[in-house]
Amino acid sequence: MIDDSPKRFDRIVAILIQLQSKKIVKAQDLADRFQVSLRTIYRDIRTLEASGVPILSEAGSGYSIMEGYRLPPVMFTREEASSFVAAEKLMQQLADRNLGSSFRSAMYKVKSVLRSKEKDWISMLETQIAVHPAQSMFNENVPDALELIMSSIAEQKQLSLYYHAFGAEEPTERMIEPVGLFHENNFWYVLGYCHLRGDYRQFRADRIQGIRRSDLPFTRKHGPMEQYRCTAPEEDTTLVRIRIDKQVARYLRSGRKYYGFLSEEPCGNQVEMRFRVPESSDAFPRWYLMFGDRAEILEPESMKERVRALAAQTLANLGVAEGITV
Repeated sequence: MIDDSPKRFDRIVAILIQLQSKKIVKAQDLADRFQVSLRTIYRDIRTLEASGVPILSEAGSGYSIMEGYRLPPVMFTREEASSFVAAEKLMQQLADRNLGSSFRSAMYKVKSVLRSKEKDWISMLETQIAVHPAQSMFNENVPDALELIMSSIAEQKQLSLYYHAFGAEEPTERMIEPVGLFHENNFWYVLGYCHLRGDYRQFRADRIQGIRRSDLPFTRKHGPMEQYRCTAPEEDTTLVRIRIDKQVARYLRSGRKYYGFLSEEPCGNQVEMRFRVPESSDAFPRWYLMFGDRAEILEPESMKERVRALAAQTLANLGVAEGITV
């Protein structure tokens, strides 16, 4: 018996849209998205073919639509239109100048196909939604950083970065092979193979002082970005391990991400946490002093020394200010 329910109709339309959005779409990806069996996807594809949609099947690869075939713009639901507003606000604040401008241009095209009632819905929401990042995520003198990094990844071409590592006196030039981009702890990072270091590194976008295209191809085949995330430290950072009372640890969950938090593991009545911390910054030791009476630094010794130095200076300042003999 053929299932002609509205749910199936919506799924078939969504499959058609997805086929138009990519060069090749795997049947398993469609099955995972709609949470149906492969047999159901095969039946839906046959329905589209019977309706005149020229679908090409490539054994072992997936499905594609014949080049040149396009349907008129689809209509969006009110909920989908609402998501455009949030996406546009995020891109205005979380992307650099050039990428944000490109997204605004794309959004004008998307809005142009909306029905009048969806346009009114968006207009009502646009002034009522705002995004305020905690800090600047890009160097204003490099407005096209994300655009060039994404082009480099897609074209498999090396990039030249003029990068100012934390604590370094002067920026240095780096030839890198970008593997991916990610947003973490309110900053954008590019992860790539650094020819200067001979290893994978991650670079914070706001510390890029200059960026230049290169015609040099990648020298190696890179895997998925997540394959290197755990092993590629940001330039000039160190791994810090602390152990802290469970009762205190739960109050740190909202703020620890700003200090390089990596992971945590229960240890009886305590929690062991790992952080990736800039070597020359005092941000982490100052934060640690807020709860240091209920925590212990396991490693490295250099972090213990920095906390001791800050604590000693604090005591000395109290002695001067209040007449206390230290």
